[in-house]
Amino acid sequence: QVQLVESGGGLVQAGGSLRLSCIASGSIFSFNVMGWYRQAPGKQRELVAAIISGGSTNYVDSVKGRFTISRDNAKNTVYLQMNSLKPEDTAVYYCNARKVVASVWGQGTQVTVSS
Repeated sequence: QVQLVESGGGLVQAGGSLRLSCIASGSIFSFNVMGWYRQAPGKQRELVAAIISGGSTNYVDSVKGRFTISRDNAKNTVYLQMNSLKPEDTAVYYCNARKVVASVWGQGTQVTVSS
């Protein structure tokens, strides 16, 4: 079973940037979709960005133009570059790897954006 470990979260001022990394213990090549989700206190977990094995990407409207997802299959790593951060981006960010027969979650990394 592949395990995912997120890193790169922290406290940043509004307008700042962070880069999240999700490192897999094994190959992510077989996972069709790699995604970043977030969950703010009192809210449901939402999909922030996803990247499909062919390279296509999808973003929630609130982060379009500010966040960029990328994957490096050779390094078994998925990144989320977050620019122009806003206080409403504050949440725990989770990495997810998904294919037809499996869905794997990381433990999450906290991102806090101060105003």
